[in-house]
Amino acid sequence: MSVALLEEGPPDSSPYIHIPGAYYKTAQGPLLKRLPWEPPPGLGPSATPTMVQASVLGGGSSVNAMIYIRGVPSDYERWVALGATGWSYDDVLPYFKRAEDNNRFCNDVHSIGGPLGVSDIDYIHPLTRAWLQACQQAGLPYNPDFNSGNQTGCGLYQITAKNGRRSSAAVAYLKPARGRSNLRVLTKTTVTRIIVENGKAVGVECIRNGNNSILWAEREVILSAGAIATPKLLMLSGIGSADALERQGIPVHVDLPGVGQNLQDHIEISLIYQLNGPHSYDKYKRPHWKAAAGLNYALFRGGPASSNLIEGGAFWWGNKSEKAPDIQYFMVVGAGIEEGVDAVPGGNGCTVNLGQIRPRSRGEVTLRSANPADTPVIAPRYFSDPYDLDAITDGTMAAIDIMERPAISRYLTARQTPSPMIRARDEIKDFCRKNAHAALHPSGTCRMGEDEMAVVDPRLRVRGIEGLRVADASIMPTLISGNPNAVCIMIGERAAEFIRP
Repeated sequence: MSVALLEEGPPDSSPYIHIPGAYYKTAQGPLLKRLPWEPPPGLGPSATPTMVQASVLGGGSSVNAMIYIRGVPSDYERWVALGATGWSYDDVLPYFKRAEDNNRFCNDVHSIGGPLGVSDIDYIHPLTRAWLQACQQAGLPYNPDFNSGNQTGCGLYQITAKNGRRSSAAVAYLKPARGRSNLRVLTKTTVTRIIVENGKAVGVECIRNGNNSILWAEREVILSAGAIATPKLLMLSGIGSADALERQGIPVHVDLPGVGQNLQDHIEISLIYQLNGPHSYDKYKRPHWKAAAGLNYALFRGGPASSNLIEGGAFWWGNKSEKAPDIQYFMVVGAGIEEGVDAVPGGNGCTVNLGQIRPRSRGEVTLRSANPADTPVIAPRYFSDPYDLDAITDGTMAAIDIMERPAISRYLTARQTPSPMIRARDEIKDFCRKNAHAALHPSGTCRMGEDEMAVVDPRLRVRGIEGLRVADASIMPTLISGNPNAVCIMIGERAAEFIRP
């Protein structure tokens, strides 16, 4: 069996990809595509908001913050209840373990020897430790392993890294296979349509070096383009809502009304604080500190450059009626590290990001036109279910309370965002509604199941079309409770088993 892998972006050759501390570069750089999304009235900044998607070999795993989170068992029980038979927590756990090469754990839920490096962060900033102590002062228990099946509490994240370097999907899986004669990797190649003949996917049309070409498939076509591009490609290929496709003049191969529906994303709030001294990674913006960190990393693969800059976090409740925590916290040891977050007066700051991790709001991805060059219409409809706004408001108030605890407040000069004058719950709620931003975890647009709105079956086969599967975040019936990268890799492991002859 031979494999051709087509990637729209360039190879993962940028050194910034592989150095964990250079995450702030990959989070803002040219390896990302920025797609406008439709904000509902009253939400977000006046500028056009964008949904950021990776465009590089390895996809999101080459540019993200590397945080390794699996979610909780009840996430997968929800999948099963929605028709994803065979995807319970007990069903998927072996695939998480198969992928994993953990540098600390080896037990009932963790493993060693897999292709994906999962590691403790070698360098932990003192401000991260102070924030974790503040969390405990606020009543959060310390949790040594967010991936044990119980996320409750505060602790240090593990990341997808190995020996001080990012362990992306491209590094972990593709790099060891590049020498195989049956593998062909084509970067800077944009797929524009899946070719369907007599109810079967038989190839893809693509653009490479400015030229149109066709690659024919002997067995199957597997889409792993993500929750935005995958439904777009299906619809361009005549797979989707018949009425919507006919309005665009696209011949219908199979009427699948669920394609592009069920869009989910975590939505986040950023709280930005000014520090009373050089107590964060912001000081490494200065040339001599940056040089020192670079030398440390070059010689020992250690120091600040071996950190992903988001070392500590927590899972806690926004809505107390939930059985498992529904708010995720990230202590970002700097201000201006992530795109859209401003620096602070004096240059030394920190950021607390928090997200509502089991959103009830649903959106959609639809075609703008039949032209593959046009971006799709992305309508996340954040906060369309008021539950999400109420939960993230309460989560924000809890985050503010943590930052007022002695362990961390002694390093702070002032809260910059939101203004210190904003304290009442109604004021916090209004701030959240106006300043929330996408967590960039789009999922669910080709959901797995067995009902009429399901797009793929539990073996990831597109319903009504032979020889076509989807293996990415779009197949999730619901978002998991946390960063979805580890889950996407688990989905890839399962897809490989389904495809293997």
